[in-house]
Formats: sequence, C-alpha cells, structure tokens
Amino acid sequence: MDLREVGHFLESRITGTVSYSEAMRKHTTWRIGGPADLMVVPSGIDDIKLCVELAIENGIPVTVVGNGSNLLVRDNGIRGIVLKISSKFNKLEINDTSLKAEAGALVPLASKLAAEKGLSGLEFAAGIPASIGGAICMNAGAHGKCMSDVVREVTVLGSDGQILSMSNHEIGFEYRKSNLKDKGLIVLGAEFDLSRGVPEQIREISQDNLAKRRKSQPLEFPNAGSVFANPPGQWAGWLIEQVGGKGMRVGGAMVSEKHANFIVNTGEAAASDVLNLIERIKQLVLEKFNIELTLEVRVVGE
Repeated sequence: MDLREVGHFLESRITGTVSYSEAMRKHTTWRIGGPADLMVVPSGIDDIKLCVELAIENGIPVTVVGNGSNLLVRDNGIRGIVLKISSKFNKLEINDTSLKAEAGALVPLASKLAAEKGLSGLEFAAGIPASIGGAICMNAGAHGKCMSDVVREVTVLGSDGQILSMSNHEIGFEYRKSNLKDKGLIVLGAEFDLSRGVPEQIREISQDNLAKRRKSQPLEFPNAGSVFANPPGQWAGWLIEQVGGKGMRVGGAMVSEKHANFIVNTGEAAASDVLNLIERIKQLVLEKFNIELTLEVRVVGE
C-alpha cells in the first residue's frame, strides 16, 4: 500500500483520527513547521499498534510526537506518518500514592490532579507544557527535579509490536534524555511513585513554581522552552547572554530579552530562521568560551 492507501485503511479501522498534509505549525508550541504527509491521532493502544504495524509492513517512516512543546519541525515538513499521542489518549488515575497516566496526558494536569489528592512529587512539573510520553523521553525537569525522580515504571510499545514494562533504572535516564528513542520504543503510559503530603502546601509550592515560570520565561511569545542543554557546571542562558545573544534576530526568530536560552517566534518565523539563529549562537559561545552547546529541543523533518 502507498501512504494514502494506508491512511484510508487506518480511517476505516481506528477510533482515532487521520488527516493528510497536516500543517505541523498547528501542533508545536513554537507554531512552526511544514506539513506532515499523514497524521494519525490515536485514541488507544490498538490504534497505535495498528499504525506502527502498517508502517513497518509498508516501509513507511513514523515520527512520534506529543504536545510539540520541545519540537522544531523543519519547513518542508515530515515525510511518512506522524503519530501524535495526545488528548485522545490521556487518562489519569490515582491509586493510593501511585498516579497512572496515559502517554498523551498533559504533565500540568497530572501535577494538578496529584496536588488535589494530596500527593507530593510532581510540584516541579506544574508548568511543564509537555505530554507524559514526551516528558519521559526527554527526562523533562524544572526547579532542580526531573521525571526520573518520580517515575516508577513505563509501559512501552516495541518495534516488534510487543508491549513491555520498564522499571526506572531500565529507561537509562540522564540529564534531559533517556534511551527510549534510541531503542525505538514508544511510550504508552507511566506510573509515578508519589508520597502523601498536605494539599495546601503542595498547591502552594506548585503555584510558586508557576509564578517563577511566568516571571522568568517569555510566555507571551510562542516558544519551545529551553533551546540548549546546560553544559556541565554552566548555564546555557548565561553563556548566551555573555556573548550578546539577547535580542539577536534572524527573520521572525529572536533570542528572548527575558531569558537568553529561549528563542521566540515573534510572528511568522520559519524553522530555517530558528536553525540559523541556533548556529549563530553556538558559534559565538564556542569562540568566546570554547564550549559547544548541544540542543535540548528535538529537530525533525526536512
């Protein structure tokens, strides 16, 4: 089957949705990105399994995305299938001090539910605009904590179609990354190990974290969070500020005046604008500090 035939077949078999030539700018927080040949938004594990099986059988590449909060899609878009695991696959469940979440659930909603039930551990994540799956893959974090601190177990789909459970230590968590993508695994859900706390105190900490985020980050513009990972013993934002990066522009992309590790879309920025700005920043930091900045954001497409 060709790609369109695969799309029509999926439309007849899944309970999720299928769309063609879908503009990825509508699916990233940067509001940037060319079209996806075929986008599938699954509503359950069976949808995901069928999509992956068909893609493998027909030699079609699959790009898995979540809320698009850590994602730059190039201007010519993404070939093959984009599997967007999001709001149609987003159940959250509390059981004693455990929180179970499907991969498409938003991290802030998981944090809010935990707080409402008097469970502590996800306060740091109150303002992280990611899906559970995406946050786990990149070991998202804030305020000195990260997903690896609270994840007990992750359920994944392997390339062979098998569903596996992986414990925390099997995931290979490191600073802002895990080994899940390298192994070709798709996150289906996760279980978080939380602890009992005082609901008012938990909510207060969460609200304080949200206030710090609003004060320090350029939330008035479309952005993708921190662009560069912090080098060992350094802050990427400080390094960029020292080389005069704040306010630097290429087309519609600009280094934020509020936080130098954020590149914002001031209007009609293209992915090429962002990529050119990234290269300019990397070169300046390398020349002045002999430090090579590495990306925290994921770049996909062509």
